[in-house]
Amino acid sequence: MQFSYDELVRLSQAWLPVVLEYSGKLTLALVTLVLGWWLINRVTGRLQLLMEGRKVDRALTGFIGSLANILLKVLLMVSVATMIGISTASFIAAIGAAGLAIGLALQGSLANFAGGVLILLFRPFRIGDWIEAQGQSGTVDSIQIFHTVLRTGDNRTVILPNGALSNGAIVNTSRQATRQIVFDVKVDYDSDLQQAQQVLREMAQDPRVLKDPAPAVVVAGLGETAITLSLRVWTANSDYWPVTFRFNEEIRDRLRQVGVDIAVPGLLARTIKAATPA
Repeated sequence: MQFSYDELVRLSQAWLPVVLEYSGKLTLALVTLVLGWWLINRVTGRLQLLMEGRKVDRALTGFIGSLANILLKVLLMVSVATMIGISTASFIAAIGAAGLAIGLALQGSLANFAGGVLILLFRPFRIGDWIEAQGQSGTVDSIQIFHTVLRTGDNRTVILPNGALSNGAIVNTSRQATRQIVFDVKVDYDSDLQQAQQVLREMAQDPRVLKDPAPAVVVAGLGETAITLSLRVWTANSDYWPVTFRFNEEIRDRLRQVGVDIAVPGLLARTIKAATPA
C-alpha cells in the first residue's frame, strides 16, 4: 500500500503541472469559443441591419451577412485550435484537403456558387426586374446563391442555375425608365402612303406616348408586295405593353377608314392575284 501511495504521489507530481496547464488552456479556449461565437453573431447581425438601413438590396444583404458569419467562425475555430495546442499548419492542411475533395465532387454546384457571387456583386438585375435569359423570361422573384427564381407572365416558376445565367446573355427590360416601341405596318403599293402615315401620326397622340424624343413615322422597307411603314415612339417602361396592344387593336380599323388596306403576305397575295379574273 505504501508503495502504491508513493507511486501515486510521484505520478501526481509529474502530471499535475501538465494537467493544470492544459486544463487552463482548454478552459480559456472554451471561453474564447463561446464569447467569440456570440460576438460574431452580434457583429454580423449589426452588419445586416446597417446594410438594410442604407437600402442595400436584400439579396445582397443576406449573402454578405452569411458569408461574413461563416468566414469569421472559421477563423475563430482555427484560433481556438491553436490555443489548445493543435498545429495551425496541419489544421489548415486538413481544411484544404477537405475543400479540394468537396470541390471535385461538387464542380457544378461551385460553378453555380461562383455565378451567384458574380450576380450579387455586379447586379445585372435586381429582384422585381423582368429579364430574358437562357431561353426563359419572367420577373425575378429571388436571387439565391446557387440559382435565380423567375416568375413568368402566366405565373409559372422557373429556376435558373447561376453558373449558366452569369455566363450567358441577359436582357433586362426593367433597368431603363423608358422604352421605344417600333410598330411596323405593311401596306399595299397602291395605297395612299400619305394617308397611312397620317393615321400613324394620329395614333402617336396617345397621352402615354412621350413628346421627347418626338414620335416618328418612317418608311422602313420596300418589300416584294408591300411597303413597310414604321411608327417609332417612346413610352415609360410600364406603358410599353398597354400602348403596343392599343396600336395592334386600332391599326386595321383606322387604316380602313381612310381607304388603306394592310398588305397580306407575299405568297397569299400572289395566290389571290392569280385567282382573280382578268
